Amino acid sequence: MPAITLSNLAWSTPDGTRLFDDLTLGFGRERAGLIGRNGTGKTSLLRLIAGDLLPHSGSISVDGTIALLRQSVAPDEGETIADLFGVRDALDLLDRAARGDAEMNELAEADWTLESRIEGALAQLRLDAPLATPLSTLSGGQRTRAGLAAAILAEPDFLLLDEPTNNLDRDGRDAVLTLLAGWRAGAIVVSHDRELLEAMDAIVELTSLGATRYGGSWSAWRERRALELAAVEHDLADAERRLAQAARAAQHQAERKSRKDGAGKRKAAKGGQPRILLGAMKNRAEASSGDARRLAERQIGDARDVAEAARARVEVLKPITATLPPSGLPGNYTVVQLDRLTIGHDRPLAQEISYALIGPRRVAITGPNGSGKSTLLRVIAGQMTPLAGTVRVTDRLAMLDQQASLLDPSLSIRDNFARLNPGASENACRAALARFAFRADAALQIVGTLSGGQTLRAGLACTLGGARPPWLLILDEPTNHLDLDSIEAVEAGLSAYDGALLVVSHDAAFLDAIGIEERLALPG
Repeated sequence: MPAITLSNLAWSTPDGTRLFDDLTLGFGRERAGLIGRNGTGKTSLLRLIAGDLLPHSGSISVDGTIALLRQSVAPDEGETIADLFGVRDALDLLDRAARGDAEMNELAEADWTLESRIEGALAQLRLDAPLATPLSTLSGGQRTRAGLAAAILAEPDFLLLDEPTNNLDRDGRDAVLTLLAGWRAGAIVVSHDRELLEAMDAIVELTSLGATRYGGSWSAWRERRALELAAVEHDLADAERRLAQAARAAQHQAERKSRKDGAGKRKAAKGGQPRILLGAMKNRAEASSGDARRLAERQIGDARDVAEAARARVEVLKPITATLPPSGLPGNYTVVQLDRLTIGHDRPLAQEISYALIGPRRVAITGPNGSGKSTLLRVIAGQMTPLAGTVRVTDRLAMLDQQASLLDPSLSIRDNFARLNPGASENACRAALARFAFRADAALQIVGTLSGGQTLRAGLACTLGGARPPWLLILDEPTNHLDLDSIEAVEAGLSAYDGALLVVSHDAAFLDAIGIEERLALPG
């Protein structure tokens, strides 16, 4: 049976950050979802398994063939779908054979089923495009579908998929879900897509403490994680109670010794006992006192160690929470007014859009990849000029794109907050950032060094955490680079936000969680 085995694996990033230490894991003929907070090493683990990275110690055994689908990257100039499949030479041979220009020895090597198999793989991912299509002309979602079609062409024993549904529209997500639902070989899937994780046979969670395997889908993992959190919180409360008891006992022992020492000194001052006897009694008392003190210190130390271990587990397991100040948006205020709007770049993407967003409504802009959703957001935010029509929008707005470009990458999170919220006190700044899990020194991280998920979370903290939140928040695919805990934190924060929301997202679970009330559909 094909299998992947990781034994005592250790690996650190180039800057020395330790991600894995003595990691032991195994994968078989199963669909395993690999989850964890941003920065725990999910993508690095896939690259180690694929051989792109070498472990510092330990071993990786792969029995079977592997195909890796990376997160989307910019295509090389002139690269086509055929290049993605790695079959340009084989297709050239077929073309020459069809023209009668191939040599006899070449004809013996020709794969006459190649074109039909490629077409079948592309059809399975619902992508209708010629093999000569330049990748630069495809959307990010289309490139992801083409890459996945290339990965399954050779029918590998293991698919390694890194966020396969990022940037995909509803049709593309359905295609990936259908593919994995019928996949009978092994698959290791890094994802925060809860709908996709529901199709998994097992969930492997990476944390700073190691890796834990859970049987079943994401829902089963969430239920077990909630039980585990309750148990760890109980352990923490018990450890803190024992620590307090040990500290009280030590204090009581010290007070009793102090009283006894005082009585002994008073008795010695009165005289009546030989000096040598008094000395022996003093030595025995000091020895007994030393033993008691060392015992108390050991008990306090043990209780403190248990409490710190429990706190570390709670920190890993407890969901991030966020609360927000009110925006003060009136219920009858027209936040956005679009009149016969035409949007696009060199050519129109969508035309004759008329729409009014009144009060704190929550609206999702929907449509297939390439229909102009992100372009419409940029027009509303004032970052692009429409081709025709008019836009009226409140000046109290904020837009967060996937790169959180409103942040200065050269500044710390704390300094970005101060820049975007002038007049905020240091305490208000730290409290706002802590609500989005940037506590203490974490708030001093330079934005340019953050992961994609951390960057977007920092953008939300700096945008919504101030004393005067915007009346309109515009979000473009906000969950694409967030881990599950961060998504839940954003959902909690946006549920508390009382302003208007305008969101582009293909994550149905996210849209349901933040209470989307209506949808503005753009035609494909």
